[in-house]
Amino acid sequence: MKRRQQLSFCTSTDGTRIAVASLGSGPVLLRAAHWLSHVEYDLDSPVWQPWVEALSQSHRYVRYDLRGCGLSDRQVSNISLANWIDDLDAVAATIAEPQFALFGMSQGGALAINFALRHPERVSHLVLCGAYGRGASVRAENDAQRLVGETLLNLIKIGWGRDQPAFRQVFTNLFLPDGTPEQHQWWAELESRSASVDVAARTFAVLQTIDVLEAAKALQVPTLVLHSRGDARVPFDEGRRLAAAIPAARFVPLDSRNHVLLPTEPAWAVFHAEVTAFLGSGQQQAMDKSQDGLTAAETAVLTLLAQGLDNRTIAERLGKHEKTVRNQVSTIMSKMGVHSRAEAIVRALKH
Repeated sequence: MKRRQQLSFCTSTDGTRIAVASLGSGPVLLRAAHWLSHVEYDLDSPVWQPWVEALSQSHRYVRYDLRGCGLSDRQVSNISLANWIDDLDAVAATIAEPQFALFGMSQGGALAINFALRHPERVSHLVLCGAYGRGASVRAENDAQRLVGETLLNLIKIGWGRDQPAFRQVFTNLFLPDGTPEQHQWWAELESRSASVDVAARTFAVLQTIDVLEAAKALQVPTLVLHSRGDARVPFDEGRRLAAAIPAARFVPLDSRNHVLLPTEPAWAVFHAEVTAFLGSGQQQAMDKSQDGLTAAETAVLTLLAQGLDNRTIAERLGKHEKTVRNQVSTIMSKMGVHSRAEAIVRALKH
């Protein structure tokens, strides 16, 4: 059964109403807003729902829609980095706890960095995934690279939200190259659900100009940076560059091509294991202990096993040989102290 979230609204400095969603209990984990999300429909999404479920298991996971997007005010005159920062401030002001962990994904990384610089006393931990310190137009080194950004902006103006698969597939493949047909279809539909053509184009134009790399050098909060090696939306080198700029930041490369990680890939388990360890979740640590220290690869197999998939299908999903998966399933059962696949599935679903 789908878990129920709490929806509310706060008001930014210019009067824009921002939609806020909260799910789970425990220490607060606040996600700075990023492009292409919708706090209401995320819980039905084959892409975002696993994120919401996973991050709300041990935390009160708070997220919100960008201005002009989702349930936030759709008709807005002002869209800028400064506006986005004000919106994050407004959402953070609704959180009673004196400190919380802050999560910045993609463009949300720049917002999270700005908040942590201005309010270090409120941020216990900073997690950045697929984030960047410089937008595409800022980091462009030649005319060809600048042309890529201009072309994508024109594609938004021409094809955003329209029933033209050729246009929609360009953006889908930038974010989810290894997604399933169902995930690709949902992502394409999310475009029109999340924002109008005008708002999407204005939003994209602003995120191209983000430049917080130098500012990030002054951060004084514990920071974890994770980035997919094959990320087509934000180059891997931008993640490395950002991690190098932040004092004492820990950097974790993820073996994935997806800008948005999917629960069926091994990098998903690595991401959550690293974030859990970084945030110090007692609940997750207890789960890891109860499962006798499964490796990231074994956890990925167990995740698919819990979905009722057979060894052959799991092997296809993870790019392994069927014999390898069969051996890993045996190892998983041994570590978990169970005697059948059914018992392993029950244990996995319970946790």
